[in-house]
Parts: sequence; structure tokens; C-alpha cells
Amino acid sequence: MEQQQGNGQELQGKHVAMLLTDGVEQVEYTEPRKFLEQHGAQVTLVSPKGTGNEIQGFNHLTPGDKFRVEMDVRDARPSDFDMLVLPGGVANPDQLRLSEEAINFIRDFGDEDKPIAAICHGPWTLIDAGLAQAKHMTSWPTLRQDLSNAGAEWTDEQVVVDGRLITSRKPDDIPAFNDAMLKELVAVADNANTGAQA
Repeated sequence: MEQQQGNGQELQGKHVAMLLTDGVEQVEYTEPRKFLEQHGAQVTLVSPKGTGNEIQGFNHLTPGDKFRVEMDVRDARPSDFDMLVLPGGVANPDQLRLSEEAINFIRDFGDEDKPIAAICHGPWTLIDAGLAQAKHMTSWPTLRQDLSNAGAEWTDEQVVVDGRLITSRKPDDIPAFNDAMLKELVAVADNANTGAQA
């Protein structure tokens, strides 16, 4: 018999986009993905690199595994997803910031008021997408000044939830980050099921 938290299928029918490219902090991609899938969500690796290309993951500064792109960001639409997840790693968001299509995808997610979860260096791209202003956020400490300059209120907490935006600081925060994503997606599902007004 399977041991599960809850019924393990709370997120059945939910579709989550994870946007990343080369230099992603591997555990910030693999652990949240595994968690979401264990709870029934469908997860898609979206990237500017294009479908079928490989992304190089990193364990801090050491190259790790490679991951196959499942959807080109040019083909991705926020309306097809229930949440966007932005893993960290220094090079990953730095390169995403150079992709107009990636930034537009993030901005469109925010414009549609859909949940966005970003960890470590992941929140960096939210500045370029215009989604950091007036938000309460956290991140890897080196982003504090950039986020503050963009109009965010930054605090050093393992997870910060401001409306539909979830942010965390580092790999150690992944359990709290995962729990916050699960709560948000379940709340979205509950609203949809009851027809409740947001």
C-alpha cells in the first residue's frame, strides 16, 4: 500500500510550467517537480532553448545532470497552466533575462493573476517582467538590493507568500516552498470547484 500525504492526488488536473535554462540549480528543479508530480500535477519543463534540446543542471558550481526541454517558451501560453515555477542557479535566471519570450511569458502569467513560485536566484526575472514592484518577497541574499531597487519589500524568511507570488531563499527552503505551492494550487482548485470569486 502506498504511503501518501493527504490522498496524494490533490493536484490532479493541475498543469505546472517550470521555466529554466542552462545553469539551473538542479535540486531546485528536480525536488519541486517530484513533489508536484507526487501530488498529481502534470509538470512541463519550458525553456527558450526549444523542445528536445538539453539543459545543463548544476549542483552549485559543479555540472550535474541534463534535462530535456518539453516545451519551447515561444509555444507556451499562461492559459494552459495553473502555476509557473522559477528555479534558481546564478546563470539560469541571468540567461532567461536575455530572452524576451521568457520575460513575456512570466509577465503574462502575472497579468493573468496566476500563481508564480520563485526560489533562490529565480526571482531575478520578476524584476524584468515588472512583477516585483510593491511585492513582499525573499530570495538568495545577493538579490536583496536588486529587488529592493525594483520596489519590492525584501525579508529574510524561508518562504514569503504575497497574493499569488511565492518566493524562497535557497535549497534548504524547498520543503516550505513545496508546501506553499501545494496550498496555493489546492486553493486555486477549490475556487474553481466552488465557483468562488477571487
